[in-house]
Amino acid sequence: MTAGLAAQPDMDITFCIPKPWGDEDKSFMNIIGLSQTPIVWRDVDYDYVRERLGDRMTPEQYYALRDHIYADFSLPTHRRPRLYRIFRGAIPTTCRKRSTTISIVAGVIARQQDYDIIHAHDWLTYPAGIHAKQVSGKPLVVHVHATDFDRSRGNVNPTVYAIERDGMDHADCIMCVSELTRRTVIDHYGQDPAKVVAMHNAVYPLPDDIREIVAQRRPAAERKEKVVTFLGRITMQKGPEYFVEAAALVLKRTRNIRFCFAGSGDMMEAMIELAARRGIADRFHFPGFMKGREVYETFRDSDVYVMPSVSEPFGISPLEAMQCGVPSIISHQSGCAEILDKCIKTDYWDIEAMADAMYSLCVNDSLHEYLRVEGLKEVDAITWEKVGLRIRECYDRLLGR
Repeated sequence: MTAGLAAQPDMDITFCIPKPWGDEDKSFMNIIGLSQTPIVWRDVDYDYVRERLGDRMTPEQYYALRDHIYADFSLPTHRRPRLYRIFRGAIPTTCRKRSTTISIVAGVIARQQDYDIIHAHDWLTYPAGIHAKQVSGKPLVVHVHATDFDRSRGNVNPTVYAIERDGMDHADCIMCVSELTRRTVIDHYGQDPAKVVAMHNAVYPLPDDIREIVAQRRPAAERKEKVVTFLGRITMQKGPEYFVEAAALVLKRTRNIRFCFAGSGDMMEAMIELAARRGIADRFHFPGFMKGREVYETFRDSDVYVMPSVSEPFGISPLEAMQCGVPSIISHQSGCAEILDKCIKTDYWDIEAMADAMYSLCVNDSLHEYLRVEGLKEVDAITWEKVGLRIRECYDRLLGR
């Protein structure tokens, strides 16, 4: 998203992140690490600061931020002027303390930086966005990637809900990753529909090294068994039990299909037990959590991708699978279903329809090839540059341009 915005030549972006590693691409944005931002004033030597910060922040940036510390946040543990206490941040684990700490640090940055608009992503950053708005008087945009209603199936955490709603109440514009999420924000958070807009996600073209992985896919004639894949967090939001139940129905028709259940989460053991109870454990593989190249190696070896989410604000993984030429089955209860046509959609609870779709894509070569080719064309047209232009239109309206 940030790169899509930065494609506009008159857009300058300062991106605040909790903990930079120093190897981030800074060619299109200025990165400020919250863990490097001082909140306790210390008289420290330039060379020492440079040594401790490395590539994560310049000493000049550190001193500029230090000059805008607005209150005494020192604690008894800060008696010694050691930079790691200032930089590390020690972000608390509880949600309220964590968001408050981020807000304190953001207050320093908000006073030092020059900007026209504030864009806060998801609930942990909302207090920081509110603080920046109060300091600067600039418009606040909050970006809702998910709500606690999605994560909990309605059993919301009251503390998280309060932080989410406070951010939305203070926002001048609320961007949601789908119309599905937009309706949740309006109906459950009491927000004015006029300031809530759907801003769907997108994908970037696959880099060359990933294309090389995908190109290693074996021809269909050499693949003795089909592979149907679930890849994501194994939690109740993602509907993993419906994947297992649909797989059990498929395996009553044929045993020539294997199911890859990639990911981790609090329902993983329950899903292993469910597969065993259904007598299909020998057809299931649980490779665990995957990231980076492993994800694309999994897509390369898959024939069908399934996302049976119960409540998915958007769901980027089907787009990534389709980029790799893997036809996808998604639930109607996902945000990406609003912008994808070249895939199969079912209700998450309709395991018969889901099983029919899995089976059809595994045995009907013409259907599989059609969705493989047309799905790739469709996702190639869903770009972050287009999303960036839509976000810019919202910015300009807020700024009266």
